[in-house]
Parts: sequence; C-alpha cells; structure tokens
Amino acid sequence: MTTTASTAAPSAGRSRRRIGRALISLLLVLLGLIMVAPLIWLVVTSLTEPSHAFALPPNWLPIPFSTANYEAIDDLVPLGRMVLNSVLVAAASISLSLLFSVLAAYGFSRLPFRGSRGLMLVLLSALMVPVQLTIIPVFVLMRGLALVDDIAALWLPTLINVFQIFFLRQYFNSIPRELDEAARVDGAGHLWILFRMIVPLSSPAIAALAILAFEASWNNFFGALIFLSSPENMTLPVGLVLLSDVRGGVSAAVIFAAITVVTLPVLIFFIIFQNKFVSSIATVGIRG
Repeated sequence: MTTTASTAAPSAGRSRRRIGRALISLLLVLLGLIMVAPLIWLVVTSLTEPSHAFALPPNWLPIPFSTANYEAIDDLVPLGRMVLNSVLVAAASISLSLLFSVLAAYGFSRLPFRGSRGLMLVLLSALMVPVQLTIIPVFVLMRGLALVDDIAALWLPTLINVFQIFFLRQYFNSIPRELDEAARVDGAGHLWILFRMIVPLSSPAIAALAILAFEASWNNFFGALIFLSSPENMTLPVGLVLLSDVRGGVSAAVIFAAITVVTLPVLIFFIIFQNKFVSSIATVGIRG
C-alpha cells in the first residue's frame, strides 16, 4: 500500500506539470494571435478589393482577392525607385557599419593601447546624445560634400556605430585568447585571426546587429525627411507620408498596401535571423 501511494504521488505531480505547461502554451498562443492579428488584418486588407476592404466584421481572408491596391501605389509615387533606394541604403548601412565596427571592436578587445578604456567611455557617452542635437552639424557636413538630396547622406553617418562597437567588443572578449595565440604560432596575422577565426565565431552577434541595423535603416524617417526632397530619391518611410499627405483622395486600402510594403521586409529579415539574434543576446548576457 505504501509503495503504491509513493509511486502515485510523482505520477500526479507529473500530470499537473504537463497540464500547467499545456495551459501556459495555450495562453502564449492566444496572446501571440492577439499580437499578430493587426498585422494579419493589415496584409489581408491590402489584398482585398477596395470596395470590400473595410467590411464589418473584418475579413480575415482576402475575399475578393485583388492586387489593385498595390498597383495603385506606383501610379501615385515611384514605389519601385523608393524600394530600390531603401534597399541600397540598408545594404550600405549594414555592410559598411559592421565592417568598421568589427575592426574597431577587435582593436579594443585584442590590441590594448594606452587610454583605450577612456576612449571607450567617451564613445559610450555619445550614446546619450540625441540624434536631433547632431542633425544640424551633420546636415552642414553633407551640404559641404554636396550630398543633400542624395541617398548617400543617409548611410554615411551610420558608418561609425558606437553600440555595435561596444556590443562586438563584449562578444570578442568572451572568445578565449588562447585561440589567438595558437593562430599566431602558425604565423597568422591580425586580419587572418579577425576574419577567419573571430568573425565566424561571432556570427550570432553580427547577425543580431545586422537585424538592428536593417530595422534602423529601413525605418529611418527623420534622416530621410531632412536630407531628401526629390520623390525619385526618397526612401519608403518618406514615400509613405508623401502618399498619404500630398495626394488627396487616396483610398485607405492603398495606404495599407504601402504600409505592408514597408513592414514585411523587416519582419521577414527578423524571422530569417531570429535564432542567431536570440543566441547572441543570451551569450553576451551570460558571458558579459
């Protein structure tokens, strides 16, 4: 009797834990659906015929299906050119800023020099300065370089990213230095160690920073509003405002289609690299 009771208690405990996990999973699924519902409604509305786009109750399937809303965007603003501008700015911002950040972080992590800690503190203090305070000298600089109303004015200021440098420095510090010493014994130089050993080991951190850089560049409205004036040079965030404000009588479904064009690339980019993003944050948090 005692043996039966002792075995029944752990079984009941496991059953309660399974039920508890199932309830938590169900709750998380429901919360996830609530959070993603506006995005689903946005996409469905953009693919629904304008006359049926805002039916009550809301449609959760694009019936009747239509791409007229997307076709109408290009008739009002140069959508293709704006998408290309946004892609070019994002590609330049991500690749060049990460290149400079990797080089700088390696210097702070592996090449200690006199005053390196003080210089890092000075760089970190720059994070406390709002972008709005630096936009005037940046604008004067871009005007001096004849880059006003040029997409280069959007990606050039992003080349030095203090947060990326600090984040990569912390990640590089978590990589054992014995690997560097073993590579030097074999005759490897600093660039070989950096790009053939440290960078591959730091791919989760680099992927996380790429996501953040892509999101910041793709959604950069303030900079594009300041530097760009010609419709053919505008990026998507400013083009969206131009579509909704300048052009009168535009259907709300067309605006929804434009918002979808702006939103989905960021979501897709995050979905592709989400595993590396989570693992990099966890690793830096643990190793610090």
